[in-house]
Amino acid sequence: MMQAMGSGRRAAAGLALGLAAMAAGSAAAAQNESTNRVAAETDWSVFVEENPQACWSVSSPKEWVATRGGSEVQVRRGDILLFVTYRPGDNVQGEISYTGGYPFRPDSTVSVEIGSETFQLFTSGDWAWPANPEDDARLKAAMQAGAEAIVTGVSARGTQTRDTFSLFGFTAASAEAERRCQ
Repeated sequence: MMQAMGSGRRAAAGLALGLAAMAAGSAAAAQNESTNRVAAETDWSVFVEENPQACWSVSSPKEWVATRGGSEVQVRRGDILLFVTYRPGDNVQGEISYTGGYPFRPDSTVSVEIGSETFQLFTSGDWAWPANPEDDARLKAAMQAGAEAIVTGVSARGTQTRDTFSLFGFTAASAEAERRCQ
């Protein structure tokens, strides 16, 4: 049921995140080199795409660890990014998404811990999202109030990853992205 609820969100988010990937190229580029970067707020950067209009703030983890069978393992991963996106043409305001840099286990979820709260995101390929705009709003509010987000997922190969994102600058970066896409 969660997959069905999020299918439209997945398609729209995939479009914007595809634009983000093309504009940014990599986490380092997303943070430092893209011509679409319009602001930086502590650990978060803000990007704008004009056609179609999309604005997002993004951050990469401060640290991450991968385990298999309870033991730490070395793995290769693509970009690991946490986003909040605004797309006025699709009536999207504050959509949270995450890419773990690998394909997630099919029909799995990703958990996001902020303080004492835990949120579940549904997965599709390399991406994860809250199920609906109400869950986005609750997660966004927790991100604004928190200091760090710990995102845990499982790859298609069974490797568990735990990514720790700083939330310092999230509130300001999210507000800037929202302001630019009103």
